[in-house]
Amino acid sequence: HVQLVESGGGLVQPGGSLNLSCAATGKTNVLNYMGWFRQAPGMEREGVAAIYTGDGDTYYINSVRGRFTISQDNAKNTLYLQMNSLKTEDTAMYYCALAGAAAAPLVRDEYNYWGQGTQVTVS
Repeated sequence: HVQLVESGGGLVQPGGSLNLSCAATGKTNVLNYMGWFRQAPGMEREGVAAIYTGDGDTYYINSVRGRFTISQDNAKNTLYLQMNSLKTEDTAMYYCALAGAAAAPLVRDEYNYWGQGTQVTVS
């Protein structure tokens, strides 16, 4: 009965920053993948960033590499996505997700649990 709740979205001008949070409750695996996905109108949901909780290894799509940073706070059971130098094309609904046994960290079908999403608008 894992629950994921995102927060931190909002409206920001190009070049600005946002820090998204994902609070996880319920029983989660100690070693797993957690990720951030986004979906813009008319577009498919795409993986943005992921982290393997076992060793902290991270994965990013090319369009956000160097601008976004995924991290986790184990004590707070919280996942973060620090987004800097935001661009208009980053506008989307952002979802936090937890994989059961992900073989491909940025592939949405690998993820079993999803939050409700938080809207990020860069304009």
